[in-house]
Amino acid sequence: MKFTRLGTVSALAMVSALALTGCVQTPVGDVSGPSGTIIGAGASSQQAAQEAWVRGFQLANVAATVEYDPIGSGGGRDTFIGGGAVFAASDRAYKVEEIADADFLSCVADTGILEIPAYISPIAIIFNLDGVDSLNLDADTIAGIFTGEIDQWDDAAIVAQNPSVDLPSGNITAVHRADDSGTTANFTDYLAAAAPSVWTVGSIEKWPLEFGGEAAPQTSGVVDAVTNGTGTIGYADASRAGDLGTIAVKVGDEYVSYSPEAAAAIVDVSPFGEGRGATDFAVEIDRASTASGVYPVVLISYLIACNEYASSDRVDVIRGYLDYVISPEGQQAAAAAAGSAPISDALYEKALAAVAAIK
Repeated sequence: MKFTRLGTVSALAMVSALALTGCVQTPVGDVSGPSGTIIGAGASSQQAAQEAWVRGFQLANVAATVEYDPIGSGGGRDTFIGGGAVFAASDRAYKVEEIADADFLSCVADTGILEIPAYISPIAIIFNLDGVDSLNLDADTIAGIFTGEIDQWDDAAIVAQNPSVDLPSGNITAVHRADDSGTTANFTDYLAAAAPSVWTVGSIEKWPLEFGGEAAPQTSGVVDAVTNGTGTIGYADASRAGDLGTIAVKVGDEYVSYSPEAAAAIVDVSPFGEGRGATDFAVEIDRASTASGVYPVVLISYLIACNEYASSDRVDVIRGYLDYVISPEGQQAAAAAAGSAPISDALYEKALAAVAAIK
């Protein structure tokens, strides 16, 4: 497998060069900290965040190296089970039955695993409509647009929720992902939960052909199609929304725009999954929540590790890296690099205790 290594070589070179010239009296990072190499694998959605985390951790711990292979969530989960990686990243947590059936080769048998929702990314509903920067829509209306039942911008359902907006009578072109997509899975999971009478096909990764619309590959393709079209609407990672118009989603009696705080808040009002271990923080997102200030159209990506490793020689690096990832500093680094939402203080405290207990 091909892995990406960031930061360590350059950091060590800088330390050596500066020391030789007498410009500094102390090293850039902690040479007495954790040492050794660890390998992780998984979600490509976390790639930008992982690069930021690896860079930050290695600059502070110059004797440690972290390698991450963005092979996809499923590949990461399988590699972790097989012992090819000591941590995994995944856009979904393991199912309870998968954990029960798996023999995690890196872990001591029957000690359980740690799953932390370390990367929370809002999914923006984006549109391109002359003279309009934002709209308020409820879940039924959003679902109606993406099923093709609502195909005019001045449809009564849209007008009723936006009385002060001068809406044109043009056609709506709904843009969706052409490829199997975790973003699509999370977007349709929201529609299925919040608008079940309109969106009746459940949470799916592949867009139903019968709904029509325009297909575009990858996030960049959706953003380009919406940007270059007229009267277009689509969905994408919020970090890619740019100058496009965005939808404020109705939650309870209010309309909530996406933001890091609102995306993180939905995690706090959602329950952890049933039948899981004490360190398994898999979240059952309450997409139909009516809690104030939450944004339910989000993607949660997990960081996964052993509670107890079969080999203890790299545990200090694993523990140190996970500790950095979930820390306020690490979460801010990911937010700056990838537009993700930092985890809440409440979740951080739970995760911190679990990471500290890794052995």
